[in-house]
Amino acid sequence: MIICRIIGNIVSTHKNAHLQGHKLLLVQPVELDQKTPKGNSMIAIDSVNAGKDDLVLVNKEGSSARLILADDEIPAQAVIVGVIDGIDIPDQD
Repeated sequence: MIICRIIGNIVSTHKNAHLQGHKLLLVQPVELDQKTPKGNSMIAIDSVNAGKDDLVLVNKEGSSARLILADDEIPAQAVIVGVIDGIDIPDQD
């Protein structure tokens, strides 16, 4: 799983039938500081009703995405599985 920030919505009127009814969001992986971009943005299916600028937990594995969405046929690689309220990293002295 990876930490991402939601940076936009994807609007698609014509899409695979298995994607109908699913909200698609554009997410940007971020460093632990929660601000610095890390890698390329991607499209993820929202399973938790997340919104713009939310910090989210993204599962980036197709078979797990299909299991979470309960659809073996869905063409998904990334799914948002949680909204992150905060990250606490103890001092490592």
